[in-house]
Amino acid sequence: MQKPMLKSEEIITTIEKLYLRISERFPDSDLSSVCEQMLVIAKESDRIIQWISKPNYLIRIFVALFFILAGIVLVYSMLQVEFEIPQIDFADFVQLSEAVLNELVLVGAGVIFLVTFETRRKRKRVIISTNKLRCFAHIIDAHQLTKDPDHITKIHVATQNSPRHSLNEYELGRYLDYCTEMLALVGKLGFLYVQNFNDPQANNAVNDLECLTAAMSRNIWQKIMILRTQKP
Repeated sequence: MQKPMLKSEEIITTIEKLYLRISERFPDSDLSSVCEQMLVIAKESDRIIQWISKPNYLIRIFVALFFILAGIVLVYSMLQVEFEIPQIDFADFVQLSEAVLNELVLVGAGVIFLVTFETRRKRKRVIISTNKLRCFAHIIDAHQLTKDPDHITKIHVATQNSPRHSLNEYELGRYLDYCTEMLALVGKLGFLYVQNFNDPQANNAVNDLECLTAAMSRNIWQKIMILRTQKP
């Protein structure tokens, strides 16, 4: 049975349709411009996701050649040295053991650095891209901050600096619903980065993004429920 997976091209198609829906409903609006930028980010993300999903054979070949070369040099050096087992006391043994242990730690750190180099490069790219999506989620949320259903459901007295409300009840509901759809798609874009890249730190970054978008969507849905349950 084939493993169910999100497809990047399907999400891009969904964003394209959402952009057309917003542009038709609210032409020349800031929300349509934000969705257009989101489409550009989704296409950029598709290229990054393909890069993350594919193994970097150049790095792997370089690391393998380095270990082979290091092994050859080590074996050759050991063959050229004439070993003599001296008589040492306990203090000399402790000093020698400490020196060997320090060398082993340094060698082990170097091995871990080389072996995890490819993973760390991909992890860094995931975290940078996720932070970009997190910033974009805040931009989407900022566009709905002044979309208050109280000016429809209650008596509304505007002041000089009050935000201007030009949307009727139906249009406001659609506007808020579009915001929740965009936030959901931001979370889906973030998951694509780790769908084929199992790294704990990258997964944590994506999980934080999904929690953020879910919390923002809940706040918007509270406005939608107020709008739907109360009559003007």
